[in-house]
Amino acid sequence: QVQLVESGGGLVQPGGSLRLPCAASGNIFIIATMRWHRQAPGKQRELVATITRGGATNYADSVEGRFTISRDNAKKTMYLQMNSLKPENTAVYYCSADIGTTLGGTTKNYWGQGTQVTVSS
Repeated sequence: QVQLVESGGGLVQPGGSLRLPCAASGNIFIIATMRWHRQAPGKQRELVATITRGGATNYADSVEGRFTISRDNAKKTMYLQMNSLKPENTAVYYCSADIGTTLGGTTKNYWGQGTQVTVSS
């Protein structure tokens, strides 16, 4: 059984920073692409950032230059470093990952339960 767990959320003032880890555990053979998403109140879930197994990254225009996605394959953990946070960044942040559980098998998309980030003074 595969599990993704986000942590690191909380209340931060505008202009502050937070670092969100997403840890994968369970019967994992390989973790391919990993992603951060967010859903603000009353809005649809949106893709924030993506990182491949080799470390190639992609960002939503709204976070480019302020957020950094990274991963530690040995620790099966992905991170989202969020700097210069704004009130409009308030949302539940979710991680997802394409994970294979067997040699030569296909990957399946797994999601975490989310962590709340609130940016407010």
